[in-house]
Amino acid sequence: MTRLPLLIDTDPGVDDALAILMAHAHTDVTALTVAAGNVGLAHTVRNACTLVELIGATTPVFAGCPSPLVRAPDEDAAFVHGADGFGDVGFVEPAHTAHAEHAALALIRLTRERPGELTLVALGPLTNLALAVRLDPSFPARVKRLVVMGGAVTGHGNTGRIPAEFNIGFDPEAAHVVFEAFQGFDLVDWEATVRHAFPDEVYDRWVAAGDHRAAFFEKIFGTARRFNAAHERTGFIAADALAMAVALDPAMIVRAETRHVAIELDGRLTRGATVVDWQGRLGGRPNARVVLEVDHDRFGDLIAGALGVAPVAST
Repeated sequence: MTRLPLLIDTDPGVDDALAILMAHAHTDVTALTVAAGNVGLAHTVRNACTLVELIGATTPVFAGCPSPLVRAPDEDAAFVHGADGFGDVGFVEPAHTAHAEHAALALIRLTRERPGELTLVALGPLTNLALAVRLDPSFPARVKRLVVMGGAVTGHGNTGRIPAEFNIGFDPEAAHVVFEAFQGFDLVDWEATVRHAFPDEVYDRWVAAGDHRAAFFEKIFGTARRFNAAHERTGFIAADALAMAVALDPAMIVRAETRHVAIELDGRLTRGATVVDWQGRLGGRPNARVVLEVDHDRFGDLIAGALGVAPVAST
């Protein structure tokens, strides 16, 4: 697997944490740009800095948008991730701190410095990306590849508005801007992450065999794990980690379909829904490669490596 340099836009969040650990274990991370989403911006920035410190990295962190572009969000995900986004464990304040530059400006600058080199992985609401697009319309052309974790392509979402997935539903206007601006991107939706869940016993084996990263993740995952169990979400669902795996190892994609995907902005019950033109009826430009199936074993190996599990020696 080629060590491709990544930019990660994120809102940590427990599932973001695993994806960020995965990225640092398997490739080079240029920066973390951070938005509000799972919890408020102060918490997501702090959590990003905590992760960088945990793994002994020097990855720069840039704080971005504290709210969606247009409307206040209906909900955050504190009831899943804990009020602080990391399971309310009570970690000490990290010494690693965010840079003064705004995340959107950092995205613009870093892609200008390395045009056509950086893969951008969007793990949270797309507010920072949308602002970068509006500030510099040439920004998308400088991104080598965009991978988005978001959407629910057949309407089985995970928010109070049933068809909407959280990242897109948190800031639909931002998603609309990004989906319109990028010529093509990979979309890893919520439904795919549910299909690619792992049995609880597999996750437990990873934690038992891992290092300090596994111990850290097990601490912060407790609140989310209890929520999932209470809401019939079976197995270990690694949403952002699946998007990160697709970014790191595109060859693991087994099945995907390229379609036009748009965002519903106005529906009383459907605002934030990802509308996929499966039959090509609307004449829109195919803009998203919708990832439907990946090699599950390869995905699991990347998670295990992120948690410090030693690879099994081949014979």
